[in-house]
Amino acid sequence: MDLVLVGGYGPTGIVIFRRSATGQLTHAGTLPMESPSWLTRHPALPMLYAANETADGAITSVRIEDSGTLIALDTVDSGGADPCHLAVTQDGRFLLCANYSSGSLAVFGLDSDGRITGRTDLVRHIGRGPAEGRQDSAHVHMAVPGIDDLGTIVSAVDLGTDEIRSYRLSPEGKLHEFAVSTVPSGTGPRQLIRRPGTDLAYVVGELAGTLVTMREIRPGAFEVVAVTPSTHAADTTPNLVAHVELDGDRLYLSSRGPDCVTEFTLDPAALAVTDHPSGAEPRHFALADGMCFVAAQNDDAITVFPLDGSGEPARYPTPRPSCVLFS
Repeated sequence: MDLVLVGGYGPTGIVIFRRSATGQLTHAGTLPMESPSWLTRHPALPMLYAANETADGAITSVRIEDSGTLIALDTVDSGGADPCHLAVTQDGRFLLCANYSSGSLAVFGLDSDGRITGRTDLVRHIGRGPAEGRQDSAHVHMAVPGIDDLGTIVSAVDLGTDEIRSYRLSPEGKLHEFAVSTVPSGTGPRQLIRRPGTDLAYVVGELAGTLVTMREIRPGAFEVVAVTPSTHAADTTPNLVAHVELDGDRLYLSSRGPDCVTEFTLDPAALAVTDHPSGAEPRHFALADGMCFVAAQNDDAITVFPLDGSGEPARYPTPRPSCVLFS
């Protein structure tokens, strides 16, 4: 059995499930914590990090025991309000944090055990977009680490300014901006994912309800190739696109409003092929063994369904889930 960890909003904390070979979930415990809305794993150590998405903003480090028990270790100030995304650099030396409401990107050092040693840098974005109430200021929604011949780069996706700002991350954990890429005005970019083995990347347009295909013309610098509706139900209002995952030559994208996970084929171009019903407000999902595990926030449940369309979805009650992480 594998662990499935679910973060969410409110005081419940991280909910722990065990997953069977057939994808069934069994509740195995809870680690109490305030609004762990995003969870990410360390690339090499039995550690995970939770973004405590509150007005004060915090990050909690958690050790995963061999038994599957979670132990909370350190809680630090995130450097801004409403942290909504975390990522660890590939070398495991730094933790990146996107502070949504403050429009800032923070960097934290990690020691050899994965413990947080302190904040090494904090940059604030300035700007706005055309959507009143959603783009009145910068809103960093995701930090995507990568590498090139010169070392680590970090691309920050800014929903408020319709930009992707890329930085070089120094060995001391300092950010140095070197590229700014734009998406169509009013897109409201939420997430970015690179397609391995190609120069293509895909950007989730939360506000426009679109999938933006981009080419990485040089590391950290992107140009728009195509803009595609996020789902067959493109006339649904609102259509707030949420999460994206790649699985080989297929891309999966969740949309709130239509409440579905849309499957795209990527060759020769991003083309929607089917909408999978997902439960209400599919904020996040994860893929494993031909199954999709959806954090259906407004259903207070994890919805699990087979991607091949066989069988009926299963539903596992979970308060206000927002993130699903396999351990």
